[in-house]
Amino acid sequence: MNGRTLRTEGVAASHVGMVRRANEDSFCDRGADGVWAVADGMGGHAHGDWASQVLTTALADAALPEDFDDACREIAAAIHAGNARIWTEAQARGQQMGTTVAALLVRDGRFGVVWVGDSRAYLLRSGVLYQLTRDHTQVQEMVDRGLLEPHEAAAHPRSHVLARAVGVTATLEVDVVVDTAEAGDVFLLCSDGLTGQVSDPELTAMLAAADGKAAIRDRLIALTLERGAPDNVTVIVVTTGEPTLLSLSPMPGGFA
Repeated sequence: MNGRTLRTEGVAASHVGMVRRANEDSFCDRGADGVWAVADGMGGHAHGDWASQVLTTALADAALPEDFDDACREIAAAIHAGNARIWTEAQARGQQMGTTVAALLVRDGRFGVVWVGDSRAYLLRSGVLYQLTRDHTQVQEMVDRGLLEPHEAAAHPRSHVLARAVGVTATLEVDVVVDTAEAGDVFLLCSDGLTGQVSDPELTAMLAAADGKAAIRDRLIALTLERGAPDNVTVIVVTTGEPTLLSLSPMPGGFA
């Protein structure tokens, strides 16, 4: 394991897109704690917006321990708590509502991704793009069972039908992946409003740009808007680097 403390910085933005009336996406930006998350609500304008905000608020308010593994568990616990609240409200209203989530923790030379649904987390390392999450969709399950070829998935009429989401069932299975973080890593968290319009090769090229994370974020959203943005789009870009070392001159006479 890499025990170094990396300098980690992130930027986030969300846009309603060109078609939807309301933005049902939400995000959590706890950069000081090394935590970011994207949530994409479902269930109609008010319900989807409320569900995604419930979840990102739960993550924003979670008390995260210093230990990396304990912090990952607490993030998962916050997602379970959000699931319980959304499910209870949905039953009271007699209406289905829910949200996806993809959360990232970077700390102590490690990263963890916790997710449910089809919001994604990517890692660009040494010019290679890795999709860290696996979509919880009916089409992805068909691909996994060999019933559908991967290249057929995007055009399938049920490509966005979720097989798992927060708040849709009383109990929830949360997926987690943990690995080592390195200086120079670029992480992308996004709702499917981005990945529905921008290909993986395009993501690779844009994340590899050397003009800063804010410019990358803005270009990704701008490209989505140029292509019609039929859905809300949320983008978080997180970068890691070597810690900044300060050179301190000794005080005259030393310390008392």
